[in-house]
Amino acid sequence: MTSAAVDADFPAIAPGRVHRWGGARLIVARADDLRQVPALSPAERRVLRTLPAWRQAEWTAGRFLAKRLVGEVVPGPADGVEILPREDGSPRVLVGGGPMPALHLSISHTARHVAAALAPEPVGVDLCEIDSADAVRRVADHFLSPEELSLIGTGRPDAMTGAWALKEAAVKADRSGIFGAAPRGIPIRGLRPPLLGGRRRAMVWRAGEAVLALVLAHPGDRVPRVTALRWCSLPGGIILV
Repeated sequence: MTSAAVDADFPAIAPGRVHRWGGARLIVARADDLRQVPALSPAERRVLRTLPAWRQAEWTAGRFLAKRLVGEVVPGPADGVEILPREDGSPRVLVGGGPMPALHLSISHTARHVAAALAPEPVGVDLCEIDSADAVRRVADHFLSPEELSLIGTGRPDAMTGAWALKEAAVKADRSGIFGAAPRGIPIRGLRPPLLGGRRRAMVWRAGEAVLALVLAHPGDRVPRVTALRWCSLPGGIILV
């Protein structure tokens, strides 16, 4: 698979910049470019200490990008922002110790890339390295129906990894899991452009050597921007995150 072929299918997304799509804010970066360590609260440091050494760098990189996004919509000092896991492992935003239900967050990382997305509605983001297409093919029967396999095909690494990223981003937005029955309940109707079943909007980009998918689960129920910002002003991936 040449890079030109990948370019032809998914638009490229610039790393290191905050992008806007469908009301969500999105940022992706190469892991090697993220050397900054975000300010971590005592609770965040406790979570970090429970992780194996190989996970700690990517965990802090994901929180660095997530806090950058939160800082764009929440006034106040950066050290007041916490990103802590819920019981199901999904990340949630706290400011000044209080939860921010108007902000939905998703984080994804591979060995080479990190991404975060923030939205006023359920959101999922997922990265999948294109060179992992063979591994995705081996589990394709689990998360893709025969109709989806026929639609997507198995000969293109970008298509296979794009399908995986779409499904995982969707189950993250639903706060379910890629290894249960949930992926089969989210049909892919199209890949170029991406179209999912149900009340979902989706987009796929190329991020360097990876495919990046973003899914908004309930685009018709978006919290009005003024209300969300007023509430926010009060103090208060293949790895699943």
